[in-house]
Amino acid sequence: MVSEEIVIAVPPAAVYAAVSDIKRMARWSPECFAVWTWSGGKRFVGWNRRRGFVWFTTCRVVADEPAREYAFDVSTFGMPVSRWGYRFDPAGEGTRVTEYWVDRRSRGAFVAGRIFTGKVTYARPEANRDGMRQTLARLKADLERAG
Repeated sequence: MVSEEIVIAVPPAAVYAAVSDIKRMARWSPECFAVWTWSGGKRFVGWNRRRGFVWFTTCRVVADEPAREYAFDVSTFGMPVSRWGYRFDPAGEGTRVTEYWVDRRSRGAFVAGRIFTGKVTYARPEANRDGMRQTLARLKADLERAG
């Protein structure tokens, strides 16, 4: 598991509301540029890009606990690849947000990843850690600016 955390000066319910509105992820993530939802937002497709590569993933929400946790399982071409999640803990007047990623790639998913996402497949934990830092910093700036 890879994780990063940040403290945001807004209450947990507000951070949860922003993150669980999954279409907004395209504003914060350095890879995700669009999200299409169905089933009341419990299932979605994430459109991603990195350098010259563009790919999509299908996702299913597996934890949706207001002000506590939001997580989803990710697959591509029917193969499980990961779980992404966010935990929200009170931190003084604000919220400690922990973003985490669990690698669930099989050999087949690894090969598909190499075809569709390039060499980053070999360094996915490091790339995701860097992406988490960017995502959390953008989330913090957006929510604190909004007040």
